Amino acid sequence: MFSSMEDAVERIIQAKEEEEKILIFGDSDVDGITSTAILYSYLKNNGYDVQWKLPLADDPYGLNITAIDEFYNQNGSLIITVDCGISNFEEIKHANDLQIDVIVTDHHNPPEILPEAVLILDPKTQDSEYPFHDISGAAVAYKLVSALRFAETNFYNAEICLMDIQEDSANNCLYIDCIKIKNLVKIKQLHEKISYGTSIYNSKLIGFLQGQLIYSWNAKHIKKYLNDIFGSGVEFNILDFSSELSSVFPQLATKSLSELVDLSSIGKYIDEERTPINAFFNLYVTYTKRIIASKHSKHIEDEKKDLQLVGLAALADIMPMKDENRLFVKNGISSMKKNKPRQGLAELFAKLSINVDSITSTDLSWTVIPALNAAGRLGQSNIALELLISENPQERESLAVKICELNEQRKDLVAKAVYKVHDAAEKSVTENQNKLCVVIDEEINKGVTGIFAARLMQDYDVPAIAVTFIDDICIGSMRSCRNFIATDFLDSFGDFFINHGGHDYAAGFSFERSKLDLFLKKIKDSIPEIQLSDETQVVEIDAEIPANYLKPDIFEIIDTFEPYGAENPELLFMSKNILLSDAMIVGKKEPLHLKLTFNGGEYKFPAMYWGKAERYNKDISINNFYDIIYKLNRSYFNGLETKQLTIRDIQSPEIQK
Repeated sequence: MFSSMEDAVERIIQAKEEEEKILIFGDSDVDGITSTAILYSYLKNNGYDVQWKLPLADDPYGLNITAIDEFYNQNGSLIITVDCGISNFEEIKHANDLQIDVIVTDHHNPPEILPEAVLILDPKTQDSEYPFHDISGAAVAYKLVSALRFAETNFYNAEICLMDIQEDSANNCLYIDCIKIKNLVKIKQLHEKISYGTSIYNSKLIGFLQGQLIYSWNAKHIKKYLNDIFGSGVEFNILDFSSELSSVFPQLATKSLSELVDLSSIGKYIDEERTPINAFFNLYVTYTKRIIASKHSKHIEDEKKDLQLVGLAALADIMPMKDENRLFVKNGISSMKKNKPRQGLAELFAKLSINVDSITSTDLSWTVIPALNAAGRLGQSNIALELLISENPQERESLAVKICELNEQRKDLVAKAVYKVHDAAEKSVTENQNKLCVVIDEEINKGVTGIFAARLMQDYDVPAIAVTFIDDICIGSMRSCRNFIATDFLDSFGDFFINHGGHDYAAGFSFERSKLDLFLKKIKDSIPEIQLSDETQVVEIDAEIPANYLKPDIFEIIDTFEPYGAENPELLFMSKNILLSDAMIVGKKEPLHLKLTFNGGEYKFPAMYWGKAERYNKDISINNFYDIIYKLNRSYFNGLETKQLTIRDIQSPEIQK
């Protein structure tokens, strides 16, 4: 848990009690939109006086002075940032001057000097105490909302103590373990070795247990140990947890605490010593959550809906698909399938012809997320947020249509930008010694600089920067690779930028247009210092599948390794000497694609080779055998599923030799 979480919950509850106005300020991308939706929906549905604001059109990234002043004029007193704020030092200082409290919830790399917010929840700050740094902004918002929901239960702020005693008969002593818990977090621990005949007053137990509600696994057994060592004159008020647990987990109540060590599912995923007292703690947490679920069923329903958005955000912000992120995405997709997509997503899925029953992380990454992102990239992030929070089904239908239209506009903008600056990009890579690609063009739409930089990075396998202009301000995005940290590079510019920040491999910035020549000089001067890891030309194949083994049930393999994403890419396969039995060129816009059919013997499989139509009848033709590298995937049309290959590369076996 975040070190400042309890304080954040208390401040927000205070705002409700004192009828304060709250502003949620988010970012315009999918992470920011979902973060805002999660927090806004909870506060709105629980009687808070809350409103939201996202950057639109030409608004700068992050919290801005105009938004603060507008909120001040409405007598607002609490701003909560989501997926932004960690770099808004001056803006938060301005809010403080107006006596507006700011709670920052963010996940971006923090600057050296943090803003003077009343509270900061960011897993990357040094004092956050959060065990996993790479969660999304939506995950931080989800954690905050989960804490607020917990505050509605009888367990909130209740302090208890768990006790376990293990006897060491060989050394004639006892080992006493105690854990104090508040809000399901360990706040203090005691591990003490006590020899028989020791005075209670020479033990730390009295001070540690004073005023505590004490749970043990077997109260009768524990009391006997204490009486043996301290005498019957000392009484401990100890409750038996195993009997209380029997109403929820009757199969566990007869187990010993030592036996529970190996049964603890939570313990398998926590980096801590697997001891009886830790197993006791994990079981208590599970028990508490089960009791809460039985008494607050709506909390569970709402959390499942929230997890759908958290899963989307983890994929959209390219969070590493490991640790907690895997659980977020896996559970989010499971909720979509079992509990049906939440409001807004259901309408968008229908417009995108998404088959919910078989939806995967790849479907979300390549279809749903780009569509949702399009609204923010084209300065209309409010449309995507309203889609997710609207209670009106007709309005959601209309908004879903609008988002699909914006997505088509976004595709056109990127395609035109790539075509227009192709020569400039080639020249930049050469001039920058194949270390950096920098493209500056005022016709690049501000909303697609990030996509455009990512496209350049992929094309040239070097870090890329895309810059455009809005009046007298340059707006830019950087996408990096090959172990070159984008935020460190931008930090090296000193106080050059109006603002800048982001992640290790994706960052944004802005500066005065009058500084453009100086910006280019700084770029040129930095080239000798740029060190990139070796170019990644080697393709790692996960498995080779002989042509005659390529059968429909082979597709079950890819489901086993879901969800895919950063640091867990889709599986890549190879088949050698497989017959190409059919081919055709498809597509409406350049570059055109190849639709192929491969014959593995017993089965034929369709395949798509994106953007490679120019190879047809040059080095690819039907009735020839090829070695292919590909991914397995499924496509859906009119409710029908088609198992197909997505080609990464195709070569004649003769060329390979």
